[in-house]
Amino acid sequence: MANASGFFSPSVPSVSRRIKPLIGTTGSAFSFSEGISKRVFCSSSIEGSEKLSTSQSRIPRIISKGCKLVGSGSAAPTLQISNDDLAKMVDTSDEWISVRTGIRNRRVLTGKESLISLATEAARKALQMAEVDPDDVDLVLMCTSTPEDLFGSAPQIQKGLGCKKNPLAYDITAACSGFMLGLVSAACHIRGGGFQNVLVIGADALSRHVDWTDRGTCILFGDAAGAVLVQACDTEDDGLFSFDLHSDGDGRRHLNAGIKENEVDHTVGSNGSVSDFPPRHASYSCIQMNGKEVFRFAVRCVPQSIESALSKAGLTGSSIDWLLLHQANQRILDAVATRLEVPPERVLSNLANYGNTSAASIPLALDEAVRSGKVKPGHTIAAAGFGAGLTWGSAVLRWG
Repeated sequence: MANASGFFSPSVPSVSRRIKPLIGTTGSAFSFSEGISKRVFCSSSIEGSEKLSTSQSRIPRIISKGCKLVGSGSAAPTLQISNDDLAKMVDTSDEWISVRTGIRNRRVLTGKESLISLATEAARKALQMAEVDPDDVDLVLMCTSTPEDLFGSAPQIQKGLGCKKNPLAYDITAACSGFMLGLVSAACHIRGGGFQNVLVIGADALSRHVDWTDRGTCILFGDAAGAVLVQACDTEDDGLFSFDLHSDGDGRRHLNAGIKENEVDHTVGSNGSVSDFPPRHASYSCIQMNGKEVFRFAVRCVPQSIESALSKAGLTGSSIDWLLLHQANQRILDAVATRLEVPPERVLSNLANYGNTSAASIPLALDEAVRSGKVKPGHTIAAAGFGAGLTWGSAVLRWG
């Protein structure tokens, strides 16, 4: 198992300004208590550095930037597939699906649409809300497990936005946890790399990898894109307070879409041996999921991760404004909220209308909540993603 956790901010949310977070460093994240200088000095500990002069090996690096979420956007395909539509294809019903998952509809890409176009639209809306020009974007992070190019889709989004300065753009693959990893990555680029404006996009088209004759999986997934703009700011305005990230490869057997074993032409080589070359084109299997085990994993690990992140931020579940979870199953949302003692009215959910949209689900739900007026500037959110890998992670953040 691998994990990373840490503190980010010199400040704490408005609901808890009397609580002083601990001083500490973990991984690449930082925390400060009140009255402590907001400059953190990091020095090298590379083997052999003692042979170098002080100026060469121990030059302090000043970490003096915070980051905040200043814009959001989302996009979904036009085609809507209802539970009744699925009932015509597999042995199921609207009641069976909605009772077990909370899902009633999902959106699915058609041949006239693309994931890149959805991601570009979501990103453009986030920039418009933030009032930031595409030419001022320093980095585009495309969080997806279903890119439309084997080598990644992020550069195509950069192109679609019309970013003339050729900012860095790359993909992050972590399934339903991808957006959370994107947020932490954006913060690290801003704090450690001097970036000013980072677009974090969560977008997936899992409908392309679903067996539509499998009742256990086809009812769950939909396609969408969501985006946020993370912007550098002064440390006192920092809006990303803490994080907690994990992975466990042993859990892959419960949720995966692995590459199929290569079928090869078994021809006899010139030396009489059997040759497995050249292999045929590789392809991936449809999504394979053990629903019961994934449910157990989520209701056990996700609350622990959120509690860890809240503790680092000096908060409790009762003091946050909103709980925002990956939209996988309403029963998971309810179980996690109960564990954290967060009342249902403070849980953000749009699962019924979109299903599980993987990396898109958190920014999609956030954007709808912001645009509807639910989430307001200054509100504190505990967010968590979880899914294939297995991966899971949480962060405590402030909107605006």
